[in-house]
Amino acid sequence: MPTAKIRGNMGQKTGGSLTLTDRVRGWVHGVADPIANLLARLGFTPNTLTLIGFLMNVAVAVILSRGEMRWGAVAYFLASAFDGLDGAVARRLNRVSRFGAFLDSTVDRLSEAAVFLGLLVWYTGQGVKQEIVLIYATIVGSLMVSYSRARAEGLGLDCRVGLLTRMERFFVLFVGLFLEQVTITLWIMAVLTNFTALQRMFYVWRRSEAEERAAKEKETALPDEGTSDETGRQP
Repeated sequence: MPTAKIRGNMGQKTGGSLTLTDRVRGWVHGVADPIANLLARLGFTPNTLTLIGFLMNVAVAVILSRGEMRWGAVAYFLASAFDGLDGAVARRLNRVSRFGAFLDSTVDRLSEAAVFLGLLVWYTGQGVKQEIVLIYATIVGSLMVSYSRARAEGLGLDCRVGLLTRMERFFVLFVGLFLEQVTITLWIMAVLTNFTALQRMFYVWRRSEAEERAAKEKETALPDEGTSDETGRQP
């Protein structure tokens, strides 16, 4: 989840095209809200749900570390579906906070890394090298996709562009695990996550260059106040 937003306030965006992740989160509000109402009545807080979601992803990692790819896919789907409930509960309880958004985004990255750690443990035990390298490349690419957006937004630039954002990553990994085509899936993710990070770097470069150029043009268009006479006319 983007670090620049406050958790639970999914409707407020500031320009730029919405990613598939943003759209899906909007679509699932109708499903998540009734469950969130129940969890709120049971006394669960948004931060508690965030941490439970992380533990669910750790469970996914344990399943994958045993080579149970299809069952891991099912558990991964459930853990990912649970992910949006913290924001829904935050809206329900009116407990939207900046720290909640920060915690949510940070734990999301840890959850993603935990899932790939499960795969890493399995393939390390199998004594293979290709999959281990691909897992490493995918983890780096996934983290860079998230970091590039967070850093851009920290600089005041909206950055929701890219081919393989979080929802696309979930979909590709889920399908690959369920079909037990993990090596092909890792190749796809290793290449496309890093490509997406490069897309975002290029996008931020173009945006920053355009804004700096526009600022310079605006400065040169302003009259030089030091050269005007007492009547305000230019000599």
